[in-house]
Amino acid sequence: MTSLFKRLTIRKKFIAVMAMDGILLSISLWAAFALRFSAWWPQEMQHSAWIFVLAPLIAFPIFVRSGLYRAILNYISTKAYTAIASAVSLQAILLLGVSVLFGTNGLPLTVFAIYWLASLTLVGGSRAILRAMFQWLIRVKHPSKNVIVYGAGTAGAELAESLQAGLEYNPIAFIDDKHKLHGTEIRGVTVFPTTKLESLVKKYNVKQLLLAVPSAPLARRRELINYLQDFPVHVKTIPSLRDIISGRSRIADLRDIEIEDILGRNSVEPDVDLLSACITDKTVLITGAGGSIGSELARQIVNLKPARLILFDACEFALYTIERELTEYCKHHCRELLDNQIIPVLGSVADEYKLNLIFNTYAVQTVYHAAAYKHVPLVEYNPIEGVRNNIFGTLHTARAAQNSMVETFIFISTDKAVRPTNVMGATKRVAELVIQGMARKSDTTKFSIVRFGNVLNSSGSVVPLFRQQIKEGGPITLTHPDITRYFMTIPEAAQLVIQAGSMAKEGVVFVLDMGKSIRIKELATRMVLLSGLSIRDDNNPRGDIEIKTTHLRPGEKIYEELLLGDNVTSTQHPRIMQAQEVELAWDKVEHILNQLEKACESYDSATVLLMLQSAVDGYIPQSGIKDRLWLAAHQFIKDNPAVVYSTTQKRSGNSEQQQKNLIQSLTRDVRHIHKKPSTKKVEVPFDTISH
Repeated sequence: MTSLFKRLTIRKKFIAVMAMDGILLSISLWAAFALRFSAWWPQEMQHSAWIFVLAPLIAFPIFVRSGLYRAILNYISTKAYTAIASAVSLQAILLLGVSVLFGTNGLPLTVFAIYWLASLTLVGGSRAILRAMFQWLIRVKHPSKNVIVYGAGTAGAELAESLQAGLEYNPIAFIDDKHKLHGTEIRGVTVFPTTKLESLVKKYNVKQLLLAVPSAPLARRRELINYLQDFPVHVKTIPSLRDIISGRSRIADLRDIEIEDILGRNSVEPDVDLLSACITDKTVLITGAGGSIGSELARQIVNLKPARLILFDACEFALYTIERELTEYCKHHCRELLDNQIIPVLGSVADEYKLNLIFNTYAVQTVYHAAAYKHVPLVEYNPIEGVRNNIFGTLHTARAAQNSMVETFIFISTDKAVRPTNVMGATKRVAELVIQGMARKSDTTKFSIVRFGNVLNSSGSVVPLFRQQIKEGGPITLTHPDITRYFMTIPEAAQLVIQAGSMAKEGVVFVLDMGKSIRIKELATRMVLLSGLSIRDDNNPRGDIEIKTTHLRPGEKIYEELLLGDNVTSTQHPRIMQAQEVELAWDKVEHILNQLEKACESYDSATVLLMLQSAVDGYIPQSGIKDRLWLAAHQFIKDNPAVVYSTTQKRSGNSEQQQKNLIQSLTRDVRHIHKKPSTKKVEVPFDTISH
């Protein structure tokens, strides 16, 4: 039957439902006469046959206008039943009015009252019966999943109604802590106490539990999640109250438990003055605007009413994505920014000329410098690009800001800059030294640094990786069983960065309070359990997901630190600390930069690493040189000295310059020299490279 009805065109469905309503209205009129005059076929009805023609003529236009034939029977909602009641009531009143107007009021008013009640029952009831029948037939053919809804409040009731209108889930029970609700029914679903959860899961073979407590404090949500992870169910949740209120999400938009739900903490009420000081009515520029932090900064900044927002990024797709998102958001929430005031600029922080042009053209007042290469192993394999982007990109951006008399410059750093063991952290620490030096010699621009740890769900984070590995059935790979990290949600980090920037002064390093560090193995375990799966190990060899330990990646630390020293003071914000840390005189910073620039120009990774070691206090590389191009080039030099010599001679014309320009010449002529790619494995320890 359902397949037959589905095959009908919209027009034919419209005619079929209208014909059904015509028959039901006639039955309602007959019932009104029969009940009023206590006869199956009363004489009064025969004398009033005109009313059987008049009733549909009045009713159909009203029904069409009220949208009764637009609603899909399978998904008809409470709102639709309200429309049905209004339309049926209106047509009954109009029928009475027409009867009185044309002098055919010999009929008792009770006939019209009974007609109204009967038509309301039949027209509304027919749709309820058809809806129930269609859903039953479909569920017989495609069984839905039994689910339990945790939370029997308003959100839980709306969720249950939405699930009942669909086909994927069948809510079989509510769980709630409130004693007064136990044993009651909501939308036909019984409310049980938490003590019944285990038996309900077993009885109905429940595989998913839906958390519907959007207004619960974060601590309470975390408590519930900890409790539910011991049950063999996949826990999902409705969106947060903030997302529901803002219109970004609906209650029915179910999602998996995010890491923020597990590790997040209650936010501190932001200082409104700190939020607006560097943004409201100012021209703001964000470098790395398409990244995790940069894009969240942009989202929060548009709500603080800047005069103009410039989005600067080297990645075309990331820039397009955030620009489109902000434009759509501003159409509904901040239309004043739509008139060419959100400006996407594609470019690199290595292009100082373009940066100067942007800063001067748009009279930029506040800069959030978030652009950086942050993926530790990739920067370890590409140290030259790490130095160019993270150090010289910061130098160029800061210098352009100073030349253009930008008011405030906020450099976003990382905990990996503290006693680094990798190139990425070392480059960020040198960039901090650059900002500190610029701050001391600048009379126009206030430079400051904001340092914090990992943000949840950022690009390159372990969280998306673990989620994907769980989806694929495992194993989850850990680089070390004892590895720990600090975590903070992206929105909280961005909000604190904005507030810290408003306190900017002469090269101060602001450190965000990241809370307690988290064991990554513990994080992985909880993600598995909350997916309704079990850990496979020696104690449970039949488990679902194995957690496998590999080895630390190049440059990776077991734990991270946030401070270089102990000279830390509080600020006016409880989660922002101020650190006084070691600085270098600007002439020393310039010397380091000059040496690094020369090494980058000649593609000398060994010298780059040595310069980073000499510049960064506490930098101890975990491994030798990992730049595969540089290693392959050196291996090729060893294997092909004659070819390299002749190639260098052609380029330079001076044999004494051979060693100095060797790598540069080699990389420029790689297409001519390399006939076939080398398959030889190259391992050159850091301390054996000579220069």
